[in-house]
Amino acid sequence: MKELRELIRDLREDHDLRQKEVAAYLHISQQIYSNYERGRRVIPVWVVRSLAKYYRISTDYLLGVEIYYPGNIDLGRPYLGNITLRDVMYDIQKLRTESRKELVRYLSYLKAVSRQEEEGKSRQTVKKRKPKEK
Repeated sequence: MKELRELIRDLREDHDLRQKEVAAYLHISQQIYSNYERGRRVIPVWVVRSLAKYYRISTDYLLGVEIYYPGNIDLGRPYLGNITLRDVMYDIQKLRTESRKELVRYLSYLKAVSRQEEEGKSRQTVKKRKPKEK
């Protein structure tokens, strides 16, 4: 689980923003914001609420209560190469109903595989940290 300081940095980078831009939104200096991202300053509750509103995400996500973050929600922004999410959604809408259902089933399958891979990595990390018995 990432720390709040890492999440706000990742969100800023995902949105191609500079610290100065986010700091201006919050009406604070870039230095103060930088200290939040570096963990050198405690992030106040009002900042958490403001950032959640700014990025259109829940405070629960920022505080680690929920782990879901949809990533780029700008449908017109390139998502994979030159393809935008708008392009993907348009193509999905052109599919027959049964094909859309099959696509949703496949996405569920891919999420399950991804989750299993993540769990496997977590277990490997724990094994690596485990001290050797003599």
